[in-house]
Amino acid sequence: MVRKMRTALQEFIALESSAGIILFGAALLAMVAINSMFSPYYLGFLDIPVAVQFGGLEIAKPLALWINDGLMAIFFFLIGLEVKRELLEGQLSTIEQASLPAIAAIGGMAIPALIFVYFNWNMPENFNGWAIPAATDIAFALGVLALLGKHAPVSLKILLLAIAIIDDIGAILIIALFYTSEVSGLSLLLAGGGTILLFVMNRLGVIRTAPYILVGIFLWICVLKSGVHATLAGVIAALAIPLNAKDGSSPLKHLEHILHPWAAFLILPLFAFANAGVSLAGLRLDDLMAPLALGVAAGLVVGKQIGVFGFIFLATRTGLVKRPDGVSWLQLYGLACLTGIGFTMSLFIGNLAFAEPEQIETVKLGVMSGSLVSGLLGFCFLRWAPLSPPMRPA
Repeated sequence: MVRKMRTALQEFIALESSAGIILFGAALLAMVAINSMFSPYYLGFLDIPVAVQFGGLEIAKPLALWINDGLMAIFFFLIGLEVKRELLEGQLSTIEQASLPAIAAIGGMAIPALIFVYFNWNMPENFNGWAIPAATDIAFALGVLALLGKHAPVSLKILLLAIAIIDDIGAILIIALFYTSEVSGLSLLLAGGGTILLFVMNRLGVIRTAPYILVGIFLWICVLKSGVHATLAGVIAALAIPLNAKDGSSPLKHLEHILHPWAAFLILPLFAFANAGVSLAGLRLDDLMAPLALGVAAGLVVGKQIGVFGFIFLATRTGLVKRPDGVSWLQLYGLACLTGIGFTMSLFIGNLAFAEPEQIETVKLGVMSGSLVSGLLGFCFLRWAPLSPPMRPA
């Protein structure tokens, strides 16, 4: 059992590491497209109207919103599956295992948000973006670790993965509580009925995944029409999927295994391509120093380092948690830097926080610059860190 869990974890890390490299390529492609003769084609591609009609029900959106609201709901469904598995039998299944990453994740969300608010204190119209630098892009971060080879011990990768999962839980709660527009009571009521049906099926022992998927699609439509962000439907549906069935199978792990490659190599790269295109035409230093961009970048670079590393340091010094075996303080600092790679999750929250194109473009500048600096710092610190940390005194 332990060997199977370890193998699954290693496969997950390898998959996410490869996905990080592809994500970087997709983002780079978007930057080239928006800043070249292909810009009209790039923008035209994202604005392609796509409509789905079933009787009197019609959902019509440009392609970019189908990616952000539709495909990302599948990604959040996968996150929900991972969170449930980790809470029930994985790296977060005991208080002892969850304490260190939970403390690090809390610091990594709170301090960046405070730094963002500090830089935007005199710009109340920007306050809605406080959660943008609180996010971490696990695929990109693991992609950087993959480039480090033996300089990134497995225990460090496991810790980063656990922090990112708790970070995802925080992001889900933030989206649900703070980024909900006007609510439609009828749609929300229907969504509640779909949610109840999902968990009733779970209690009745339904192990076939098709009924859950069908009800999940109904739930997604209801949540989309309700004003609550549609990606939350994916999380709710995932939590209803049975982890272990009486016949020994695992519907949750089966779905997770199927969806991982699609999310890693299609959904996230498409999202990156659709959202990472930042026009550099007429870009000035003043644009990077604007409170919104600076608040996001400083939150990712400085806030994550102070929050993640600072909270880990204080927690270990006060005896709340133990430093992971085989991981030095310098390596932990490098890990804290890597959590500042917000990229896809930060861009996603930025699109929820603001509607004005100018604000969204400024957020992109902050996210891209902050993520780039964080990634470079994390790579350098981990590359220079000794391979064998000093022995702790007995």
